[in-house]
Amino acid sequence: MARYHQYLLLTVFLAAAGKSADAQQTQATRYYPTHAEVLQNYKAADALDSALKKVPYVTNVRPNWHTGSNQFWYSKRIANNQTAYIVVEPEKGTKKTLFESGQLAAEVSKATGKPIKDGGFRIEDMFFSADKKQATFKTSNTWLKCDLASLQCSKTTDTVHQSYDADKPLQVRHYRWEGATADSVSPDKQWTAFVKGGNIVVKSSKSSTEIKLTTDGNLDKPYGELTWSPDSKHLVGYRIDPKKTKEVYYLLSSVPGTTRAVLKSHEYDQPGDEFTSYQQYIFNIADKSAIKTDAEKIDFFGAPQLHWHDGNSRYFTYEKADRGHQRFRVIEVDVTNGKTRNIIDEKTNTFIYEQRIYTYYSAKTHEIVWVTEKDGWRHIYLVDELTGKEKLVTKGDWVVRDVDSVDVKKRQIWFKGSGKNEGEDPYFMHYYRIGFDGKNLTDLTPEKGNHSVTFSPDREYYIDAYSEVNIAPKIVIKNTADLKTVMELEHTDLTGLLATGVKLPEVFVAKARDGKTDIWGVVYRPANMDPNKSYPVIENIYAGPQDSFVPKSFSVVNEMQSIAQLGFIVVQMDGMGTANRSKAFHDVCWHNLADAGFADRILWMQALAAKYPQVDISRIGVYGTSAGGQNSAGALLFHPEFYKAAVSACGCHDNRIDKQWWNEQWMGYPVGPHYEQQSNITNAGKLQGDLMLIVGEADNNVPPESTFRFADALIKSNKMFDLLVVPGMGHSDGGPYGRKKKRDFFVKHLLNAEPPARNTDELARN
Repeated sequence: MARYHQYLLLTVFLAAAGKSADAQQTQATRYYPTHAEVLQNYKAADALDSALKKVPYVTNVRPNWHTGSNQFWYSKRIANNQTAYIVVEPEKGTKKTLFESGQLAAEVSKATGKPIKDGGFRIEDMFFSADKKQATFKTSNTWLKCDLASLQCSKTTDTVHQSYDADKPLQVRHYRWEGATADSVSPDKQWTAFVKGGNIVVKSSKSSTEIKLTTDGNLDKPYGELTWSPDSKHLVGYRIDPKKTKEVYYLLSSVPGTTRAVLKSHEYDQPGDEFTSYQQYIFNIADKSAIKTDAEKIDFFGAPQLHWHDGNSRYFTYEKADRGHQRFRVIEVDVTNGKTRNIIDEKTNTFIYEQRIYTYYSAKTHEIVWVTEKDGWRHIYLVDELTGKEKLVTKGDWVVRDVDSVDVKKRQIWFKGSGKNEGEDPYFMHYYRIGFDGKNLTDLTPEKGNHSVTFSPDREYYIDAYSEVNIAPKIVIKNTADLKTVMELEHTDLTGLLATGVKLPEVFVAKARDGKTDIWGVVYRPANMDPNKSYPVIENIYAGPQDSFVPKSFSVVNEMQSIAQLGFIVVQMDGMGTANRSKAFHDVCWHNLADAGFADRILWMQALAAKYPQVDISRIGVYGTSAGGQNSAGALLFHPEFYKAAVSACGCHDNRIDKQWWNEQWMGYPVGPHYEQQSNITNAGKLQGDLMLIVGEADNNVPPESTFRFADALIKSNKMFDLLVVPGMGHSDGGPYGRKKKRDFFVKHLLNAEPPARNTDELARN
């Protein structure tokens, strides 16, 4: 809690700094629109939204690879809401437009008997004749054959073709929440194992006699989760102590055809709830003996996946993440005596991000590829499974974001990383490969920008799409062997987009609370912004520690851009406590979700105001959904000196009410007093400023009662606020209706203006 108290003291300093920044807002007149101007802004915003949606630009290419070759086709949106279909042959370095949807609209309509409006049909699958003169494609569950010269099409049943391979890693990732797959038949097919009456029973393929391996199991505490050794001589199982998951409830108030609300419930673990536990046993099939391994019970997650040593059925390893997320182990078990040994044993004073633990087991070489933040940055280690010796493969003040695949034969690791390239946004994603020995690190994507890579099925080629939030996308195809560009697929021309009058977002960087670390964010301005006036600021907030959230790739059509058109400067930044930077940057969230990076966010906006007189930080609004709903409401509770209005949608306002796996990851276990101290519900009486709460009554992600309990606490504290409950809606920002309410709320409270009278359709009348 020391960090939390220091954080509260820091807010006093930030408040004083805020007053100083406010004093600088004398160069521009504060923008307060008349009602007529408000109506015009809404109309202009709608018009710009419509115009932006009509301007075609390509941000990525989804290739449809043909099995047996590196030929692929893709579609792209073009002018007049049409779609172009393009075929590429990398070996030849050629690409060709097959046809545009408008060219085939009449043919498709005639063949399917369905009207096609504005060429608006979508091809779901397509393959070509051997001579490449015909294309057979599927649209609306109908297969058509099209002559590519005449573009005449007809229905066909001749759909026998080679399927397309989706791009995917060489290895499939599994997570602990998925659980292990239990075996029933032994690898040598001589035995079948099953659970009967809570006990483990085996039966030989040569006999119908059932042999009990246990007798003390029962339906209340059964044995189960069985796995055979590769040599079929041993069976691994668990004595299970089940714990029933409690339920949460919600009401559907407006189900058609009913006159009563419908009560719904679903299982939902909350922080502190009990977990089912598993005690590991080894059963010898020859003598029917049982050994309890000397490892403690598994009381977090389910029975683990077992990794057997290659060619040796004596040893297996499994992974154990302890509840509380502060210890992770890879444990080796000797089936002959039940003795265990820790091959990997990582401990931390804060948290280990369980969902981002990566391990790959090379059985033949007895090596484990392991990704961890143990040195302060997320990096790859190579672990000797026999000795436990660890070797750092990647290193430096940058982050391995994910491992795509491990090539044991070439002894290479393919991965994504960020923060390595100096002079660019540390969140930009790049793709790399490196040797097991840490040598020959190769950047497959050296160009500046945020990259997204798609490999061909045989990995001879890869498509690289890269852009920045305000720099047009470029998409090329490269040769994996020499990294040379084979050809450019797409490079968006922004002329049409800029002709709409839209202002592209600005990337802005300011120092964090430590005075050293860079905080990165984006700024969206109104298309018709008057440089002589200052505008209220609205922050789009999501401070969930599971990731980073500021957009990095090019995309103009988004809610932030749209809201800005009403007369606001809309911003988003990733403060300390979010992921994808150093471990120290991330650790700020530990036992401290109420922090939400506010100290960094406030400094960032003050720096923005110091640079631009058009930024009025005396009028700050904030909105967010889910964890962002918790954050936006928390802004008014913990920082009312800075934030003046907030819209909070489906917020997890008390981390004891929200889902167990997410909250214990950051707030820790057991549930301590810090949970209550940082609860929005506990702190409801501190509310200042204007607050709107939005919740869907059918939310099964964050229980609706989280918002209702917060509302109850606000009412009991005599606090005024708005509450929007959307009947039948799940986990959402309120949908189209809620988003209208949000805009109107900020117009009223930050611009001191009346939004359109929607019930009389004022926008249409003026």
